[in-house]
Amino acid sequence: MPTIIVEGPPIGIETKRRLVERLTRVVSEEYGIPSITVLIKENAAENVGIDGTLLCDKRRREKKKKE
Repeated sequence: MPTIIVEGPPIGIETKRRLVERLTRVVSEEYGIPSITVLIKENAAENVGIDGTLLCDKRRREKKKKE
């Protein structure tokens, strides 16, 4: 049984429903099997580092630049 892992920022429950349905449909069609597992791993900006900086800090700096 194929497993799809999606990692990204937190999203709403309706978005998760659409994402799971669409991913399952496409992968099921391509593999020709009905059983697909989708895991959604949400990562808050405070738990993600990019180029040595927390994403939440990077976003805060970018927001201040726009003001």
